[in-house]
Amino acid sequence: MKKYFLVSGILLITATSFCQEKKERVEIPSAAEVAFKKSYPAATKTKWSKEGSDFEVNFINGKNEMAAVYSSNGELKETEIEIEPTALPAGVTTYVKEHYKTTIKEAAKITKANGEINYEAEVNKKDLLFDKNGKFIKEQKD
Repeated sequence: MKKYFLVSGILLITATSFCQEKKERVEIPSAAEVAFKKSYPAATKTKWSKEGSDFEVNFINGKNEMAAVYSSNGELKETEIEIEPTALPAGVTTYVKEHYKTTIKEAAKITKANGEINYEAEVNKKDLLFDKNGKFIKEQKD
């Protein structure tokens, strides 16, 4: 009987260890980290991830939920700040109502390094991107 419990225990531990999701540690280039800390010295709750060949950091800046994307050499590519869905251009809400027949869960204003403004609306676990006037650009999986 003891062998049965011992074998069962070993199998359970082995199965559990295989089922656990392994989180990859993202190695952040020092240039990106230095640039971020220089731009946002008071940022809290930072979480870095890889975005293609770039690095995205999600963080809190004051009362704002934000994100910034940096290249490996520390060049800022874009910033994103969470906004209320009611702050989106009217064209965004019209498009969502016509094409998705639902409400916008979350919204953000994206500012590219060149000053270009885009908006993002999360709908049905998808991110919809719009230009500064609210014209639809593309849909991407969240």
